Amino acid sequence: MAHDLELANQAWQTITARLLAGSQENHAEGSTSAMDISEQAVGTMDDIRSAHGVLAEQGMGNLLEEWFMETLQHTLQRKYVPQFWSHFTPHHIPLETSSLSVDNPLVPAISALSANVVPFINSARTLDELSAEIRSPINCTQLVERVQTMLKAMLFDQTPKCFQSVVNDFYSQAFRAFHGEKRSGGDVSMRSQGDDGETEDTAEEEDDDIRCSACQQSKEACHCKDVLQQFHQINSKLHCLGLLERVCAEPVTSLIHAKIKHHVDNKCRGEFETSYIVTLERWLSSKVVRWLNLVFCGEESQRTIGGSTQQTLRQWKDRLQYLLYQTYANLRIQELFNIIVEFPDSLSALEDLQKCLEKTDLRRHLVQSLRSSLETRLLHPGVNTDDILTQYISSIRALRVLDPSGIILELVCQPVRKYLRTREDTVRCIVSSLTDDSNKELAEELIKAEPVTMDESYCSEQEDEDHQDWQPDPIDADPARTSKSRRSSDIISMLVNIYGSRELFVNEYRGLLADRILTGFNYDTARELRYLELLKLCFGESQLHHCEVILKDVADSRRCNAHINSLKKDEEPEAKDATKDFEFNSMILSAQFWPNLKEEKLKIPEEIEKAMEEYTKSYEDLKGMRTLNWKTNLGLVNLELELKDRKLSLSVSPIHATIIMHFQNKAKWTVEELSGVMQVSVTALRRKMAFWQSQGVLREEGTDTFVLIEEQRGGRGVQQEMILLDSDEETESAMATAQDQQEEELQVFWSYIVGMLTNLESLSLDRIYSMLKMFAMQGPSSSEFSEHKLRQFLDRKVREQLLVYSAGVYRLPKTET
Repeated sequence: MAHDLELANQAWQTITARLLAGSQENHAEGSTSAMDISEQAVGTMDDIRSAHGVLAEQGMGNLLEEWFMETLQHTLQRKYVPQFWSHFTPHHIPLETSSLSVDNPLVPAISALSANVVPFINSARTLDELSAEIRSPINCTQLVERVQTMLKAMLFDQTPKCFQSVVNDFYSQAFRAFHGEKRSGGDVSMRSQGDDGETEDTAEEEDDDIRCSACQQSKEACHCKDVLQQFHQINSKLHCLGLLERVCAEPVTSLIHAKIKHHVDNKCRGEFETSYIVTLERWLSSKVVRWLNLVFCGEESQRTIGGSTQQTLRQWKDRLQYLLYQTYANLRIQELFNIIVEFPDSLSALEDLQKCLEKTDLRRHLVQSLRSSLETRLLHPGVNTDDILTQYISSIRALRVLDPSGIILELVCQPVRKYLRTREDTVRCIVSSLTDDSNKELAEELIKAEPVTMDESYCSEQEDEDHQDWQPDPIDADPARTSKSRRSSDIISMLVNIYGSRELFVNEYRGLLADRILTGFNYDTARELRYLELLKLCFGESQLHHCEVILKDVADSRRCNAHINSLKKDEEPEAKDATKDFEFNSMILSAQFWPNLKEEKLKIPEEIEKAMEEYTKSYEDLKGMRTLNWKTNLGLVNLELELKDRKLSLSVSPIHATIIMHFQNKAKWTVEELSGVMQVSVTALRRKMAFWQSQGVLREEGTDTFVLIEEQRGGRGVQQEMILLDSDEETESAMATAQDQQEEELQVFWSYIVGMLTNLESLSLDRIYSMLKMFAMQGPSSSEFSEHKLRQFLDRKVREQLLVYSAGVYRLPKTET
């Protein structure tokens, strides 16, 4: 028994002395290398193995490991950890500079720590190998991992504030030195392919011949290689100590984040016509991932690395690729409003963003950002309705490329549609853009001639079966709408669905068509016929029947004018009188099919009245029982004015022509006198006479007194007045205002209502509305008259004491006899 104890005691002394030999020698001399220690351990391996076998027979193997860990803990706590942190003081916080430095306190600190702790790791590895010879080698690295874990826990229990800055500076300088050496070295092929892409690399290309762009030193004094050598040495030591990822993870991540953001921003910002995804992936692989391999694998990147390191690298590569997509997508999301403005030239940028959205979770951010941009930059009174519609149409086309399912388009453009409904001129702008070639996108859509589809919340089973490439809707999709309805709606249908009424757009087109014909007074309708046929394919023939009649009236008017004028030419010369000085044509309208026209009273000159009477008589002879009701305020007059020093040829409205024709007989008129002759209000007449002032034909001699200018003397003053007043004279519409049309329709409805209440005594609101809809609402604009508007009209009549409302019914007031 005593002999066994003596053998165990001797074995204990032998193995503990050998296990601590490397660390003690290193502590005493401060120069023993890891290679020297390993050679000593190899030289005495037989003695250590024999001693370990004796202790294992006595059941003291676990006790040896616990003693080893306790000794390491005591040594770290008392010596090595304080010694390591003594290298870092507050004055070591690095300042941002463009030059590289080799005097980073991290280098001596890691070197000293490695020299002190590596012998313990080697000793732990020896114990693991000895234990593996006796036990199963499944956990042969257990003690080494415990040593590294203890070192990590004790070392980073308390970290000074300056440590992170020092580490950041070390890896930042190493990154710059790595790429600086690549630019100055032999990596020409990679640079010539454009993989670098750094703005600063090309900006200082000429200066690179004199000094290094990384360390800002001359080529002879460049110390990039020294920095890289330190970089490889420190990474190798940190890897051996098991501290590499703990020390470099955060600074490397921050550094790479900044580099990726800087590179993406410099290379891609504002450039929408080129795809950058492939170029950025190549740059990431050749620059960032390549440097990352050096961090984890060391200088010899082709050497065999462990499975854990390979897994770490794969995880880092996946994170970096995700970060690249995220950074690029965020940049494009910031610029998405401008990308939409420049569509389709920006198609490449949209396709790149689509790929990024498939690999990131930025859909919600994109929707919120673009909606905010639209509301801030577009949806306010300072932007014209035409500009809003142009951007809305571009958004439809661009967002369909970005998301074919239509979900993003639906979510983003909802406030645009809502805002357009509040603008009074939205429908007119849409119809005008459809039919005057001012908007190429809408013109292209109209040429496609797809039928307008209203927004429906379902589709048939057969349609679902026909849709072979069905994909489930994203989670942010509106469940009330089907994916097919989002994909199939064309741009014109989406514009119509802003209001949800085909009739509203057709009525607006009817008014626009009539206005174009009457303001231009042109009988050539080939262009309008072309648009009408295209609109028929979109809205249906029945909807546009009134427009067909309008164009037919124009053609009939042209034929009627030709016939009547030919009859006049065949008359005897002595039968011609005052009408011989001008040619008279008319536009004959079917009143029930045309929109309401503007009503203005105007007394025209006698010779014009006589020409109208003759034309009416000829028309009655031609058409039998039909006659004409003239709108003297509408039309176009071609005038030739012969003054003493000049001749003017103008096309003006009838009221302008009437004004100047009165000055043919009398050179001076007051506004009141001319108003009495023409039967036009003084206010309207004064505004119309401003046109002739702007043409230099009339001059206001006194207050409301105008004289004819036969000879121009002060040309400058006249021209200045013309410029000032001409800006106020605009082409007026021939159509009645919406308020006038509505009031006229209401008066027609009122006559029906009085007749119904006279016969039936009392009626409820819904009964009155249904009867009006049956008998009175036959025009194309009747669909716009809702039951709510009828209630407002009837309530107004109650306030005017023309109706009585009681017990939910309306009745006429009783008249006293």
